[in-house]
Amino acid sequence: MSRVLRASAIMAAGTMVSRVTGFVRTALLAAAISTAYVGDAYNVAYAIPFILFDFLIGGILSSVVVPMIVKRQKNDPDGGRAYEQRLMTLGTVVLTLVAVLAVLLARPLIGLYTEGWNARKIEVAVTLAQYILPQIAFFGIGAIAGAILNTRDRFGAPMWAPVLNNVVMIGVLVVYYLLLGDAGADIDKVTGADLALLGLGTTAGIVAQCLVLVVSLHRAGFRFRPRFDLRDAGLGEMGRTAVWTFAYVGVSQIAFLVTTRLSSGAGEAAPGAGNSAYASAFQLFQLPYGIIAVSVITAMLPRMSRAVHDGQLESVREEFASGVRLVSALLVPAGLMLMVLGPAVTVLIFSWGTMTIDSAVYIGNVLQVFGLALVPFSIFQLLLRVFYAFGDTRTPVFIGAGNTVVSIALSLLAYSLLPAEYVVMGLAAAFAITYVVGTAIAWTLAARRVRGLQGRAVAAGLSRMYVAALPAALVALGVLWLTQELTDLTPLSAAIMLAAGGGLGMVLYLVIAHRMRIPEVSSIVGMVAGRVGR
Repeated sequence: MSRVLRASAIMAAGTMVSRVTGFVRTALLAAAISTAYVGDAYNVAYAIPFILFDFLIGGILSSVVVPMIVKRQKNDPDGGRAYEQRLMTLGTVVLTLVAVLAVLLARPLIGLYTEGWNARKIEVAVTLAQYILPQIAFFGIGAIAGAILNTRDRFGAPMWAPVLNNVVMIGVLVVYYLLLGDAGADIDKVTGADLALLGLGTTAGIVAQCLVLVVSLHRAGFRFRPRFDLRDAGLGEMGRTAVWTFAYVGVSQIAFLVTTRLSSGAGEAAPGAGNSAYASAFQLFQLPYGIIAVSVITAMLPRMSRAVHDGQLESVREEFASGVRLVSALLVPAGLMLMVLGPAVTVLIFSWGTMTIDSAVYIGNVLQVFGLALVPFSIFQLLLRVFYAFGDTRTPVFIGAGNTVVSIALSLLAYSLLPAEYVVMGLAAAFAITYVVGTAIAWTLAARRVRGLQGRAVAAGLSRMYVAALPAALVALGVLWLTQELTDLTPLSAAIMLAAGGGLGMVLYLVIAHRMRIPEVSSIVGMVAGRVGR
């Protein structure tokens, strides 16, 4: 566990800075363009490159590429260098072509992910998409570079590179707001030049992020040489494995498509309660997951892949179980805190510029519902890596298909039964229920694959963590109630709620968990104490 903890700490530090600057970026974005019409148009345009990237290569990086690079590093006479060069060559060519094609198809792509939008809103979204879609190539090249760095146990750069992206975008948004003020959120007043600043600025951030990763890879000893001898690239093996990953991503994107269309439709009926609110709450939900779970997952997958390659199933079981316990040690209290303090978080971040307190509180209500999903969602992602370590991309497709069916059914139910202003909250609840069900199914199948996942030990650890976290949540709830009794909800009172309620709650959790001798928390406390003592 100490190896995972050390590697995860390095990544978590970078991810923390990345997420904090990401919060500043998100707050400035909401302040500049709001979460109504311009905000919805931007968020849909911004999401499409990530959707296409995930479909084309994002999914296979962790499930196929990392295990195959590890295999080539072990088996090839040159340590896999030629394979890495072919991979980078292929990725660069394919992703550049996709980016060009996506720009040409911007209008039908926007139409696919929207529902009931008027002509002006569609036009703004299409224009933004044409400026933003080229980032597919840069994002993909950077991601391939990051994957190669991970197989060399170089985890820092992939976690720190997004910070530069956020800094660039923060600068762009400051300029945008200073130039336009409240007019920047008025869809009838923004001009083509305004949209160019917003769209090209977004792409410039991704270009900077890509350059950081490419330079880091060069410093790690990788030398890019275009290689088109793809016959030796192992594409047949990769294709046979990746076809199931494409299927998994495709199935997952069906659920995302439905969610996006339903939230965009709700936003037309209830401005401010649409796709932008859902996307903003989801980004905040991703903070603890990104800082804690992603760091552990990234460090864990190469090691599990090596253990599978060496036939050491016991190491796989131990790696997975320790990863779950380590992740849950912080995500259990974080999930409860989101459920209690969600509106305080969003009022502090979003109630500026063109945003109102009520709009920020609404995002916080959605975030509270997402808090239910934090632990099951994170464990689900860890479970998928068990299959990927075996090179099994087929089983996750069937699990993902089940998730999609549950998600779509619950989302449609929420859309048909709830008033427009509550639809997005219903979609967040559908997300949470989906991952509870999906985690139960994935756990059962993964346990069969590795002959057990130390389920009793994990369940016992989680139970003790929740016991330790409940008093912390009650303290946060008490501070929330007292603050609301004494003053109105403002950014200042929200900051007090978070500092007093969240801060005291987390300290109380760490103290109780440490005294309960929960080993993962004790390791975290010991590591922090050691750093402070130096």
